[in-house]
Amino acid sequence: MIKGAFKRAEDGRVISFEISGHSQAGPYGNDIVCAAVSALTFNTVNSVEALAGFTPILDVDHETEGYLYFEILTDISQEQSNIAQILLESLLLGLQSIQSEHSDFIQIETVTTT
Repeated sequence: MIKGAFKRAEDGRVISFEISGHSQAGPYGNDIVCAAVSALTFNTVNSVEALAGFTPILDVDHETEGYLYFEILTDISQEQSNIAQILLESLLLGLQSIQSEHSDFIQIETVTTT
């Protein structure tokens, strides 16, 4: 199962997310859940870099795949933060949509830090 955890600050901003696991929804190369999650996640990372103009803190397991950690930098402008928030909220909506159709293969949660 793919598990995703989004962390929000008390003001509601997404400050990080972590995606791990494999959906096992189909054979390797034909797993539409895994492909959709990968496409949304990597598009978000690339979009933050290109549109918000900063490189987030990232940890990706290139050896076994199936793991990505993303964290917003603290020293970015308000405009960069606003752009990143739109992109991260869009990612969360996309993943929740996949979860609503394929709940046996993906679980997304959101937690608020105090």
